[in-house]
Amino acid sequence: MEILYLIIPISVILIFLIIWVFLWAVKHGQFDDMEGPAHRILMDDDSSHTEPSEEKRSNEA
Repeated sequence: MEILYLIIPISVILIFLIIWVFLWAVKHGQFDDMEGPAHRILMDDDSSHTEPSEEKRSNEA
């Protein structure tokens, strides 16, 4: 039973340490999406692309 006096404070300190490491990682961008922009480049959406002749006509007007 006396071991609880040691285990409980150690577990509380460990929880605070884990929370601090997680918050540090979030703040420093460790969970940013690095693959998403690369995949968006490969998935080219041609429906929003206009022909160069159409762009030239709209710029002349």
